[in-house]
This record gives sequence, structure tokens and C-alpha cells, in this order.
Amino acid sequence: MALSTQVSADVSLEEFLKLPETKPASEYINGLIYQKPMPQGKHSRIQTRLSTTINEVGEPQEKVLALTELRSTFGGRSLVPDIAVFEWSRIPTDEDGEIANRFESYPDWIIEILSPDQSPSRVIDKIIFCINEGTKLGWFIDPNDKSVMVFQPNQLPAVKYDTDILPVLDVFVDWQITAADIFSWLKVK
Repeated sequence: MALSTQVSADVSLEEFLKLPETKPASEYINGLIYQKPMPQGKHSRIQTRLSTTINEVGEPQEKVLALTELRSTFGGRSLVPDIAVFEWSRIPTDEDGEIANRFESYPDWIIEILSPDQSPSRVIDKIIFCINEGTKLGWFIDPNDKSVMVFQPNQLPAVKYDTDILPVLDVFVDWQITAADIFSWLKVK
């Protein structure tokens, strides 16, 4: 299922945020509501394994936290990235010091995994929007092409394959991952 327009432009962001959540999640972009496609096998495997791997490295030392399908509302949009990574100091908390339910800021690192029949342009637009709002790093993972397109502020996108080492947030100075590492998770024995 491709992303499809569900509601006309007369819905405000405030009205959208009052609507019940949908499954899969809907996003608010430029006055329109788009429902994300239902994740399938390759998408789900990469999303689960990559977020777990990032958290295994980043959480014990309180460097970053990777969250899947987290609604982030900022810059007039309400987005639900496949994986949103926040540096530890930017994780919003409530009055009890617990992680907040509402995230009203851009992720430091946005990771999107292309699903079958999903519009690559719309997903890339979401990453570029985040970069323009303050996100430091964006990955666009294409399981069919076995590539990762990397977005960083003030740079042209770069496509990485095979043993190319992927850029990560600066707080991960000791951690490296390649495109081949990510796509190796798709093999089941």
C-alpha cells in the first residue's frame, strides 16, 4: 500500500493531533494527512534489529535512544519516522523525570526504511524536511537495492553499498556499521 492522502487541506495540525491514532500511523505534512504503509518482513526486520543495535551501543552510556514509530511534532508537521534517534540530553521528560509521551522536536537522526509500493520521493522529502529543521543525520534504507542513502546538513546525499562504512552521530565515535551489516540481517538460516 502506498502512502495515500486521506483528509483534505482544511485540517489544522492542532485538529490532526486530536484525531485518534491509526494503524499504521498517519502523518501530517503540509496540511494533508498521509497514512504510512503497513511494514512487511524486510522492513520490520531491519527496523527491529537496527533500533536494538543502536540502543545496545547508545543506551548503557546514555549517549542516544532509538525509538521506533515515535510521533514527533515540529516545524508544522507531525511525523512518525521508522526510527527516531535522540541524543540523551535531548530526550524530553515529564515532571517525574520519565520519558515524555509527546516529542515536540526533531530527532537527531532519522532512519526511514523503504517499504514495497511506498513513494521514495515522499520518504526522502520527510528526511530532507528533518535535516532542514535541525536533524544531524538521515538514512534512507532501500532493502531491494541494498543501499543506504545518507543525508547530512549542507551536503549532497551519498549512496552507500556493501562494505561502505555508514556515518553515524558524533557521539558514536567507537561504533561502525556498514550497509552490508544491515542487509545481512535479512538472511535467515
